[in-house]
Amino acid sequence: MKRVMQTLVVLAVGGAMVAMLVVGLGLYNVSARAGHLPGVRWLLHTTYQQSVRLRAPAPEKVPEDIAHPDRVALGALHFKTSCAFCHALPGQAQSATAQAMEPPPPHISQAVSDWAPEELFWIVKEGVKMTGMPHWPTPDHEDEIWSVVAYLTTLPDRQSQIALAGEGRDRAGCAQCHGEDGNSRNSYIPRLDLLTPGQIAEALRQYRDGRRTSGIMQEAASLLTDSQIAMVAQKFGSTKAPQEQSAPAPQAPSAGARLAQHGTGDVPACTACHGPARRADAPIAPLLSGQSQAYLETQLKLWRAGHRGGGERANLMRKAAQDLQDADIKALAEWFASLPPS
Repeated sequence: MKRVMQTLVVLAVGGAMVAMLVVGLGLYNVSARAGHLPGVRWLLHTTYQQSVRLRAPAPEKVPEDIAHPDRVALGALHFKTSCAFCHALPGQAQSATAQAMEPPPPHISQAVSDWAPEELFWIVKEGVKMTGMPHWPTPDHEDEIWSVVAYLTTLPDRQSQIALAGEGRDRAGCAQCHGEDGNSRNSYIPRLDLLTPGQIAEALRQYRDGRRTSGIMQEAASLLTDSQIAMVAQKFGSTKAPQEQSAPAPQAPSAGARLAQHGTGDVPACTACHGPARRADAPIAPLLSGQSQAYLETQLKLWRAGHRGGGERANLMRKAAQDLQDADIKALAEWFASLPPS
């Protein structure tokens, strides 16, 4: 037994010395042109597959609305902007640069074929070391990640994917998500025509500077100059004066109306700052009447979890939302969405 242990120690030390020589002298050729040694590609890919399957969330974590057309459309637009350079779009060939990567990124038609939705979620969220696949810029915005997964899981409906993402690789402009007039018809995307130019400009600066996080919006705003931000804000924002008061909302018996208009001992009245009929001395906050229910629910959950950064009023909203239950958030979002835009 002693001789066996000595042999194992000698082999271990010898292996370590060989590894140090390979690393220290640069003997291993890291050229992408040379590729991997025989068996290395299989070893790395198998490790990748097993690692994803071990760490992916449980299937019950997949959102119930994963197939909602608006969620799929949002994921398609982001994929076109941020992912298609490497993985291409359905029916398109990959660029020569993408094909020269080592390992080469799989074409979108093959990239998702062997993965369940929860496994795709983990890959998009975490990225993959030494492949060029980045992690999602902000891990707290899982709702955005699920939208990308929603798009990926539309395969093999190739025609649907082409229609959603478009056939070009050009970067998606603001209007592709928010609409030409700022009135987005997508329930997961905010209406910009309900915001003032100042509110839009401040939000874009926060995204660009990292003070407010979003894997989708930080990508969109990252290269914008101050003058471009001003142009976008003027194009999409409402010219309504921010201090102008919206008309009072009719009293309604719903739980959302009562909570929004009167609050509770722990939750302040939302309408005091966000209208309708907000206080004249209230901080200038976005009017919420007419925004979509899905978008408002997502934002309130981000506030409650402390993941919705930005601005001086961030602490106020975190405190306002921290005691909201899921049922409260749904009721508030449903009521505000039901009101006519102010």
